[in-house]
Amino acid sequence: MRYTPKTELDQRVAKLQVLLEKQGIDGVIIVQNADLFYFSGTIQQSHLFVPAEGSPVLLVKKSYARAREESALENIVYLDSLKDIFAALQSYGYSGFKTLGFELDVLPANLYLRYQKLFKPANIVDASPLIRTVRMVKSAYELEIFKDIAKMHTELFSFISDILRAGMSELKLNAMVDAYSREKGHPGYMRVRGFNQDLVNTHIVSGQNTEPSYFWGAVGGKGVGPAFAQGASDKLIGRSEPIFVDAGFALDGYMLDQTRIYCVGKLPDHLVQAYEVACDILGHMKNLAKPGVPCGKLHDLALEIAGASPFSKYFTGYPTPLAFVGHGIGIELDELPVIGHGFETPLEEGMVFALEPKFTFPDGAVGVENTYLVTKDGLETLTVFDEGILYV
Repeated sequence: MRYTPKTELDQRVAKLQVLLEKQGIDGVIIVQNADLFYFSGTIQQSHLFVPAEGSPVLLVKKSYARAREESALENIVYLDSLKDIFAALQSYGYSGFKTLGFELDVLPANLYLRYQKLFKPANIVDASPLIRTVRMVKSAYELEIFKDIAKMHTELFSFISDILRAGMSELKLNAMVDAYSREKGHPGYMRVRGFNQDLVNTHIVSGQNTEPSYFWGAVGGKGVGPAFAQGASDKLIGRSEPIFVDAGFALDGYMLDQTRIYCVGKLPDHLVQAYEVACDILGHMKNLAKPGVPCGKLHDLALEIAGASPFSKYFTGYPTPLAFVGHGIGIELDELPVIGHGFETPLEEGMVFALEPKFTFPDGAVGVENTYLVTKDGLETLTVFDEGILYV
């Protein structure tokens, strides 16, 4: 178990303060768990005030004792009622706000209206792009955590090779994988920022269980019913069909993402060929990806290669294709940068993202996904498990 060091928190706050000053924002109030953890080291029920200049203040409702234990910030105070927040901030010399930033991409409307009334006449603006920009480039401390997760990921996918059998249900396999992950320290859930995007730890579908879903991934799946309409179902895993395993592993607040294809028997030729195209796309994207290259160019290259194949209409989801082929990852699964059409953000050393070229057919889903670190020379693969079709 890691506690985020003070030096790490100080560096993150300083980067955010540079952006706040450039935008003319007096400060930002952070309440969302992922952002709280990133800038304070705790997710205890709090308001974190980060001024454009000066030291941040963590105002904690519950649990104050745990926040004191978990966070290395200097200014941590108990806040019994939100109406007392002005007085608490004034005691640290912060008042007269003209512009305050909030996480308007995730803040519920009723809370926004409450804050708007409470902080009147300050102008409330969206600070989410600034927060997510700071989080987009990972530090050496974060990369050490990623390396530890990568080891666990390799063990997890090896475990799947050992236990997978035809005749077991998708739900049975899913439960065994999740139990293994929990025993290794997985917290039991994955964080996403996207609205209404529930997410299972392990996304397992086999054969014809590829029906479209609300889920923004390339592969939906029936799930256990209309209330949780994605992923594994009670379908029994058959022979000579793809078993699609998209598994994340989380540790110390961070996660990696990886997809591999298993099969008991032999895959049909069209699925093998589509898988080879996916691997070809992944290789070409990896070769192109270097600091300075716009993210959108990777997506456009993927579309070009997929479009020249016989399987173009099945790329990134059928019948509704996705507009991206990769995503940033860290504390949340859907961080910046987005590897999608029209995203001009240039790749930068220290970014971590997943690339996931996948094809979804009526009789099965195939593809590959790895998580990468951008280095000065290109991409370093963090998820190094065997990329071939895994016959068991």
